[in-house]
Amino acid sequence: MVRSFTANDGDKFIMDVFDLSSQEEFSPLKPLTKRARRVLTPTQDQSLTASTPTDENDNCRQSQADSKNSGSSRTEHADKQDSDGALMLAQCSGCDVSVSSSKEACDSDRQTEDAKRPIYVYSQELIRRCDAMPKIINRASMVHGLIEAYGLLQYMQVVPPRLATTEEMLGFHAKDYIDFLTLLSHQSDEEKFEDESEQYGLTYDCPVNRHVFAYAGLTSGASLRAAECLLKGQGRVAVNWCGGWHHAKRDMASGFCYINDIVLAILKLRERYDRVMYIDLDVHHGDGVEEAFSASSRVMTVSVHKHSPGFFPGSGGLHSVGVGKGRGYSVNIPLLDGTRDEEFVPLVCRVLHKAHEKFSPLAVVCQCGADGLSGDPMDSFNLTPKALGHCLQFVLQWKLPTLVLGGGGYHSPNTARCWTHLTAILCGRKIPPEIPDHKFFMRYGPDYELPITPGNRKNMNSRESLQRIHNTIIDHNAVTDLLTFVDTSCKPRLELWLNGKRLIENLNKLKTSPS
Repeated sequence: MVRSFTANDGDKFIMDVFDLSSQEEFSPLKPLTKRARRVLTPTQDQSLTASTPTDENDNCRQSQADSKNSGSSRTEHADKQDSDGALMLAQCSGCDVSVSSSKEACDSDRQTEDAKRPIYVYSQELIRRCDAMPKIINRASMVHGLIEAYGLLQYMQVVPPRLATTEEMLGFHAKDYIDFLTLLSHQSDEEKFEDESEQYGLTYDCPVNRHVFAYAGLTSGASLRAAECLLKGQGRVAVNWCGGWHHAKRDMASGFCYINDIVLAILKLRERYDRVMYIDLDVHHGDGVEEAFSASSRVMTVSVHKHSPGFFPGSGGLHSVGVGKGRGYSVNIPLLDGTRDEEFVPLVCRVLHKAHEKFSPLAVVCQCGADGLSGDPMDSFNLTPKALGHCLQFVLQWKLPTLVLGGGGYHSPNTARCWTHLTAILCGRKIPPEIPDHKFFMRYGPDYELPITPGNRKNMNSRESLQRIHNTIIDHNAVTDLLTFVDTSCKPRLELWLNGKRLIENLNKLKTSPS
């Protein structure tokens, strides 16, 4: 069950609780099973807050004061007992032990409380570097500014990023590509290496810039720092909205992405967690990440995206399921233009439920690209932040170490709205719809509200096509499960038998279909 504030019914906070434990038949238009659970009203919450010390140090000081007062009363009692020195010593020793125990308990409580708060990777340098990138100018400042304006920073552990080392980058990327990016960082004449730049994908989508290496190193380092915090148990959820660049390939840049911070973060998590699930909610296929792990059975990639002729990157078809040992560990949910919240959420969550059930991940990385939102220049889906929010809530209910990343999103105000909404979910906070007054307030006109109106682009996804996507994915998982437990020598014969069985089924369908 997922427990995050998502709606307001009068003065009661309502939490959505999704339950897919029952194997109900999938229907593209059937919403997820949901139950409302009542929690504290705002009045009760305020009264509880007022009666509870808000400063953890106050709790520690209060406990110490109580212990000292108790010890003082015991000392006075000992004076009355003929000033027995031994008794007084024993009682004072007990007092010291009580104060020490109180301090340890408070430190332990503080660590436990910190572990419940999400980790938020941020620094002014990180924001400055991201703001300067041509395709997303000032987006990072708008995202952080809105999160800060809503007062959400106080509910998170703010952690500074670090630079990714060359050795860490070489854990995935080719040496000649990293060497070339390093070379560019020391050159003022960007046109000098124009021919070589094209070889490494540094063209229109990924323009040459001598600051690229510093930018990519810091954004990748931010994702690595977030992963490290999860490894150390500093928190259960970590977020880097400046990360999520899923198109970068081993030896070239692609689709606004220079260094694949997602792959680096997954490799870092794999140092401790044997099975990692990667979830991609961006409107574009997460091709760079899928390619990196397409032959691995230790990383499952699940990508939901637009799949249409001429739409970048053109990969991620329904039958792209991985290769070799990784066959069946790549899951793609290809959708068409006009996808709406009411189809997106049930389909994605049901596929995630099945993937989680079969793969049993020990950690999760979730890329929350916002370019499928209504109003984005990609002009593809009709989604609102609620769709991504419900999917994120569904993932959080697994209670696994979870790394949340940004990604696409080229309508900066809407991207900031979306990621602020997701941040509030991570913090377990209900925030008002009115945009608070801050530096970028005027960019949120004309309504100046957090919610986004769904788009009216024609929905090209039919009930039958969504049903087919769901059934095909489940069938792929079933075949993978069957092959997993069969002796290697029998696999070719079993695959031949399955192919023959499918051929017979298709022939029977043709015979029964009307001419």
